[in-house]
Amino acid sequence: MRLIFAGTPAVALPALDAIAASGHDLVAVVTRPDAPAGRGRGLVRSPVGAWADERGVEVLTPARPREPEFLDRLRELAPDCVPVVAYGALVPPVALEIPRHGWLNLHFSLLPAWRGAAPVQQAVLHGDELTGASVFALEEGLDTGPVYGTVTDEIRPTDTSGDLLGRLADSGAGLLVAVLDAIEAGTARAEPQPADGVSLAPKLTVDDARVRWGDPAFAVDRRIRACTPAPGPWTTFRGERVKLGPVVPVPDGPELKPGELLAEKSRVLAGTATVPVALGEVRAAGKKAMPASDWARGARVTAGEELA
Repeated sequence: MRLIFAGTPAVALPALDAIAASGHDLVAVVTRPDAPAGRGRGLVRSPVGAWADERGVEVLTPARPREPEFLDRLRELAPDCVPVVAYGALVPPVALEIPRHGWLNLHFSLLPAWRGAAPVQQAVLHGDELTGASVFALEEGLDTGPVYGTVTDEIRPTDTSGDLLGRLADSGAGLLVAVLDAIEAGTARAEPQPADGVSLAPKLTVDDARVRWGDPAFAVDRRIRACTPAPGPWTTFRGERVKLGPVVPVPDGPELKPGELLAEKSRVLAGTATVPVALGEVRAAGKKAMPASDWARGARVTAGEELA
């Protein structure tokens, strides 16, 4: 089939690689416009756009996919289908109608669970044990279209959102190509999503990433893993923000107040509403990330000091 791929961040690249190797005809990609990045704030191509540039594939970068120029070019290219992975813009009905097989979205949850921008982060934050990826027909509603297929994955106790998303990007790429093959063969069947089990996955903000030391240890652990690598878990020490890596609950640890620090020889504990957690990496403002014990020695943490 003639395909145009829509996506923006690096998580979309496994699907692009799989499509390129599948035998389907990739005629263009659609991605978000070049955006300022880095210290110089120069314009930088998205990972999907850069992938296409390196391979001589046409790149379309509409500010909004309802722009007449974009819609005209979409009609000229006449794709049979537009597979989508993390494109990042709302696709209007007029664009959805152009490919004869529509737009297919690879979404990183088992729909109808976690519809929205941050399904992996919300699954980790809420302590789900099982998740997966779904390929569904894009329509005007938020991730509401009929589902062509799914793959599942267990959420491991130490998974960060980055770990889990990486696995789902790989397994989901295979699923997406399998669905495209089935559509071409005429054997694909899409099933409506059930009315029960719907949950929403809004994007996690910087405020969401602030550690709540008054929560139980399991909730502190989940929040930190859910916000790793983005938007990045953080707390404050001596009034300044510090970033944290994943922590480990310590069931047999000493009793500490929420946020209270105890710097031992080989570990640093922080209190929660239940048992303490052992800090992993700590990154103070303007410094590199380092093991918590090294940070505590350098900062000369004293008994009774707290994270807030």
